[in-house]
Amino acid sequence: MSDETNFTHLAPTTLAEWLDSAHELTLVDIRDPLSYSQGHIPGSHHLDNASVAELFEQAPRERPMVVVCYHGHSSQQAATWLAAQGFSDVYSLDGGFTDWAARHPERVEH
Repeated sequence: MSDETNFTHLAPTTLAEWLDSAHELTLVDIRDPLSYSQGHIPGSHHLDNASVAELFEQAPRERPMVVVCYHGHSSQQAATWLAAQGFSDVYSLDGGFTDWAARHPERVEH
């Protein structure tokens, strides 16, 4: 096993540009269900043990996938795992949802 990561760090500004340009992507949020229900990036899907099988069935493996967590740490582990499951273009959102919400409060769905 190599020490290389299988994901790319993604700046919040880049994600905002992608969303503005209707860039095709799969956006997954791995925070707990309550946190997700209290606010998330529009278009994101809550990802947990109960929903991972559905993700594997529906999300194209070649479509860019952005993983969001609280602060941008646990999303790195999840992104590495998703890349190992065959998703070819996986990103971890730097700063996580906390940073996103601070930068883009108008882009939080409740």
